[in-house]
Amino acid sequence: MPARKGSDFVEALNSSSRDVQIHGERVEKNVADHPAFKNLVRSYAALYDMQHDPALRDVMTYESPTSGDRVGMSFLQPETTDDIERRRKMSKMWSDYSFGMLGRTGDYLNSSVMAMASAADWFGQADAQFADNIRNYYEYIRENDLLLTHTLINPQSNRSVGPAAQSDPFLAAGIAGETDEGIIIRGARMLATLGPIADEIMVFPSTVLKGTPEDEPYSYAFAIPCDTPGLRFLCRESFDYGRGHFDHPLGSRFDEIDAVAIFDDVLVPYERCFMIRRPELLTGGRLYTETSAIVHMTHQVVVKDLAKTEFVLGLISTLADSIKIEQFQHVQEKIAEVIIALEIIKGLLRASEADATKNRWGLMTPKWEPLNVCRNWFPKTYPRFVEIEWKLAASGLFGLPTEGDAFGDAREDVDRYLASASMDGVERVRLFRLAWDAAVSAFAGRQEVYEFYFFGDPVRMSGALVNSYDRRPYMDRIIEFLHRDD
Repeated sequence: MPARKGSDFVEALNSSSRDVQIHGERVEKNVADHPAFKNLVRSYAALYDMQHDPALRDVMTYESPTSGDRVGMSFLQPETTDDIERRRKMSKMWSDYSFGMLGRTGDYLNSSVMAMASAADWFGQADAQFADNIRNYYEYIRENDLLLTHTLINPQSNRSVGPAAQSDPFLAAGIAGETDEGIIIRGARMLATLGPIADEIMVFPSTVLKGTPEDEPYSYAFAIPCDTPGLRFLCRESFDYGRGHFDHPLGSRFDEIDAVAIFDDVLVPYERCFMIRRPELLTGGRLYTETSAIVHMTHQVVVKDLAKTEFVLGLISTLADSIKIEQFQHVQEKIAEVIIALEIIKGLLRASEADATKNRWGLMTPKWEPLNVCRNWFPKTYPRFVEIEWKLAASGLFGLPTEGDAFGDAREDVDRYLASASMDGVERVRLFRLAWDAAVSAFAGRQEVYEFYFFGDPVRMSGALVNSYDRRPYMDRIIEFLHRDD
């Protein structure tokens, strides 16, 4: 199958049989039509449909090197800086569609598998079959245009000890046994964002593995279909309340459901395994760094951050214009903060692409340092965006009728008392409900926390930045200056 259409995605999802638990209900069939998921599914379907827009054909797709079919651009293994730019343009199209609110569009994990497949020999150092498996998996998802989710985090039970020392050694998903066909996984993993509607789930090692013998049962990397027997998803509540796009313009479209992935003795075939029981290789995130997967994933994330920042700038500028507050200097100062942030992201993204080089596996790879800076900086900047949104909207966020009132018996009051300098009452309410959904609602709260922890604990990330950054040249200059005679 070449790059698929939205209808292909919906049909495949509805035809699968999976185990999804949400709001006290078990959903096994027609997941795409369930009220908690249907609008999100349609948003993802719209992304796939972009691949078949004649005007976007060369932006969204390229010719597969094996089948000759048009496949998604996010699968492209870049050989030149132009290829990196092509990947970025495709990701920006998808990110713009949701204003960066969808953090798990297909290009995120496609980038990961693409990089891992190019570094297949890294997996081969444990077993030559693992190298073949990752190459085969990359081609499989590329040629079938599959949507992936992933899960890395162990249950948050007792963080003072590792998974083996918990009250139950299978709270965290671990290898419970092996058969002639594959490994048996038992336990749970947290935060399988998008899990209920994804085609496949990648279950990869936690970055906090210590590489000790006790970590061996939790040291693995594999991918399986989301309808694999024994796998179930326990979802948080949906922030799509079924109220329509007017009342919740973001939540009703882009609520990427989060879920706990639970494995009840799930059989993972050996051909779907990329690493088994090698804690010394999987410790400290080596898989992601030594294959450059983290670089290509972060490149996609920074593009998403760019789209999200553009949205914030557009929103606060429209808010300011609607009630004519932009002439005030304190308002201009706040808008300037977002402009500065936007240009910082553009600069970091451009630097990463301009200084791209081929990695040890021959894959053209963006420069890591600018991307690493952005992934450390943006999670701490985004809460400031939210604060600016509600400070500029101020009390206007609270007197907001719903669609039923705006178009019902209260229409006359809405038009008379809720109009702004440049908008009638209904349009102003529509705009401020967008601001509410971006800055105040449950959807907004989840976005803020999600951004803060997107790549994990910000303190650990800062430590990783310090430890990986080459500061020696700057230190040498200080020492040289201390001994300068002139």
